[in-house]
Amino acid sequence: MKPLPIRVKLTAWYSAVLGVTFSLFGAVAFFGMRKSIETTVDESLRDRASGIQELMERVLSEGPERLGDELREHSELSEEGGLSQVCDAEDDWIYRSRLMRRYDVPAKDAARSVIYNLQTQSLPLRILATQANLSGRSYHIQVAAPMDDYEDALDRYRWVLLLLSPLLLLLASAGGYWMSRRALTPVDEITRTARTIGSKNLSSRLAVPQSGDELQRLSETLNGMLERLEAAFKRISQFTADASHELRTPVALMRTTAELSLRKSRPEAEYREALTQILNELETTSALIEKLMLLARSDSGVEALQFVPIDLIQNFREACRQGRTLAEAKQISFQEQIASVPIAVEGDAHSLQRLFLILIDNAVKYTPEEGRVTASLTDTGGVAVAEIRDTGIGVGETDLPHIFERFYRADKARSRELGGVGLGLSIGRWIAEAHGGTIEVESIVGQGSVFRLRLPISNG
Repeated sequence: MKPLPIRVKLTAWYSAVLGVTFSLFGAVAFFGMRKSIETTVDESLRDRASGIQELMERVLSEGPERLGDELREHSELSEEGGLSQVCDAEDDWIYRSRLMRRYDVPAKDAARSVIYNLQTQSLPLRILATQANLSGRSYHIQVAAPMDDYEDALDRYRWVLLLLSPLLLLLASAGGYWMSRRALTPVDEITRTARTIGSKNLSSRLAVPQSGDELQRLSETLNGMLERLEAAFKRISQFTADASHELRTPVALMRTTAELSLRKSRPEAEYREALTQILNELETTSALIEKLMLLARSDSGVEALQFVPIDLIQNFREACRQGRTLAEAKQISFQEQIASVPIAVEGDAHSLQRLFLILIDNAVKYTPEEGRVTASLTDTGGVAVAEIRDTGIGVGETDLPHIFERFYRADKARSRELGGVGLGLSIGRWIAEAHGGTIEVESIVGQGSVFRLRLPISNG
């Protein structure tokens, strides 16, 4: 079953809520009107009963007949006096109007005022019954008011509500559908624009309405997502292009060496030299492929690091031991400055040692003979700080912001001579960030560089 469009769902909810609202309003209005009518009629009945009681107090001493005549005269002068009757405690009628006899309204004993409804001969009456104690005797007074006109008015009001409410609900629902459709028009425009964006035009962006509402935030969020996708796509494309470029050179060199060796018979020494060249290129290519696979796995989240409590000093010492061997091969002075107390961190021992060695190897690689490399590790306010200083060639200001990018080499000619492909520092930054750390560099051309790594120390 095809799902309903959101504008239809909104209209349905709007109509349902509005229908419930109309029903509640109609019920409250109807019963409120009935209550108002009854309150007005009750006040009128109390006034009439009070008037009869005052009349009885004045003329009761003149006898029952005189009282009856006065009540009759009072009833004839009153607009609704035709509906009243008075009896004594023995239910003997002192006065009973013609209409009360006609509708045969029974007497009612009431120690206090009571108001009730009575249906007689298709005429609804609202009756007030009360008791008056005069001259040592009790009298029962009843006054009534016809409710037929009021009931007719309530019926008409009820039918108006029943007939008008559905019409208003229908009109309101149509208006709600129109408003929801108008309100969702920008969403349709966003959808149409988003459908046109693909890998060939990731630079396209959605129009952002300056409305300050959810649609503006949605457009800005989608544009932010497109920016991240574009950056990721460019990074992948650049990564693929750079990897292809880096692999093409050694593969072409190995192929050329093999083809030249096979063109004619050669002495064994020349074959061995050709195979040695091919083996060296294969080793370089294998290292490159390993680094590429590591970066690819880290991008996809597959490269999982094993975080366990470790002593960072041990990893740093091992990296320095390997770094000293590299430095001695180039006749470079290598110095260590390592804290005397253990520095505990949560991390992957192999990856952290690899990170230290990347920084040390990078320093040795770009430091000339008779230069100096200093490796230090200290605990600074709950943060482990490792610094690798060298007196090498340094990095220019224009190159400094990019040295952690993949395949970026500040001095491309020197880098290729030294065997670099521009992936070591990228891997190092990934390892640092995976451990919640940061890595930064300061450098002056011709004077050297300082790589500074900060890692959080474990509280446990």
